[in-house]
Amino acid sequence: MRLRAKLYIPRQIKRWLPTSLFGRSLLIIVLPVAVMQIAVTWAFFDAHWQTVNSRLSEGLAGDVAWAVASYQDDPSPEAVTKLADRAEESLALSIAFQKGKKLPTSRRTSLVPALDRSLQDALADRLNVPFWFDTTRYTAYIDIRVQVSGGVLQIYALRDRAFATQGHIFIVWMVVATLLLTAVAILFIRNQVRAIERLADAADAFGRGGDIDFKPHGAREVRQAAMAFLAMKARIQRHIEQRTALLASVSHDLRTPLTRLKLEMALAEPCERMDAMKGDLAEMEHMIDEYLAFARGEGGEAPQTVDLAELIGGVVAAALRAGAAVESSVPPELTVELRPNAFRRALANLIDNAKAYGDHVKVTAAARITGGVEIVVEDDGPGIPEDRYEEAFKPFNRLDESRNQNEKGVGLGLAIARDMARGLGGDLVLERSTMGGLRAVMRLP
Repeated sequence: MRLRAKLYIPRQIKRWLPTSLFGRSLLIIVLPVAVMQIAVTWAFFDAHWQTVNSRLSEGLAGDVAWAVASYQDDPSPEAVTKLADRAEESLALSIAFQKGKKLPTSRRTSLVPALDRSLQDALADRLNVPFWFDTTRYTAYIDIRVQVSGGVLQIYALRDRAFATQGHIFIVWMVVATLLLTAVAILFIRNQVRAIERLADAADAFGRGGDIDFKPHGAREVRQAAMAFLAMKARIQRHIEQRTALLASVSHDLRTPLTRLKLEMALAEPCERMDAMKGDLAEMEHMIDEYLAFARGEGGEAPQTVDLAELIGGVVAAALRAGAAVESSVPPELTVELRPNAFRRALANLIDNAKAYGDHVKVTAAARITGGVEIVVEDDGPGIPEDRYEEAFKPFNRLDESRNQNEKGVGLGLAIARDMARGLGGDLVLERSTMGGLRAVMRLP
């Protein structure tokens, strides 16, 4: 039995990790590069730069100690002048004697404390008298002062004598190289991720009933996935076309004998059973229409942007003409992208379902804060138990135990409405209505 090791990442860290493929791919490339750069920089400063600075500081401290010892051997003004000239010519040190002065009591700290520590250690090793220095007052010089008899010996040394001032160039080159590599990585990763995004957009558009011009491109694996998607899309479209053709044939074959029966009944002598037979024929015709509507769908209709108030108003007006007590409330200028004919049929099914089980029906629509629109159809009927909401969406399920018997329905109204909503990327859910009955909420993007 082969065991696979799994990297454990704490949940707190996962919250800060990127969730997109682009972010994760970039992290995979940038993070190792950044860690490597930090490690190399740390090794450079710890093993090389500090060593170089220590050696330079020790050399400067030796020159300062020589100047102090020379002064102590002969503190006369002539000797001091001769010492200053010799130090300026041979050691690039500027020496001046400040008679009666004392060392400063405070000193500003450098931005890089390690530099001050290396010079402090070097001067402490070479000098046995009090001293003071400042590396921040001048950009190109270091101010060193030594307490001697009669005053202070002030020495100015070039900054290069104590520190490797070009060390920052290494850091600059490291940063520039990191930024350049990151920019190249972003360009290549963005190009690869764009191919996956286009594949996702094409799949989403096809799922919503639309179609966009899509050609496989990108890496070989992405192209293989795109070709598989196009092949699946072609198979689904062929299946839909075949099913539509089959249903059209079935519709024609079934309607022909129904029409003959209706004609024969119209020519037959009236009798007591004639009305019942006509009712059976009308119910059979309605059931066939509902079956075909459920199976066919509206996959061939292209989505378009429509005025929701006008669209809902037309469906509600048709319900009012049929004798339903329906009121609607839809804000003007509310637009949404959908398939108009499919939406009309879905909304009509919801209204028919509501008026079949209730006396009053209310239709409202509003824009959602999170985006999209929400259409609500509710009634004052007996409603459905909450534990049977999902069961109500099953085709051919009429839930006769909890609601009144629908004389003509076959249990497809809610199924057709949800299929339409989900085909547009939305959904249809059931809730308890404030009117006492059922509340159907259709959410569309």
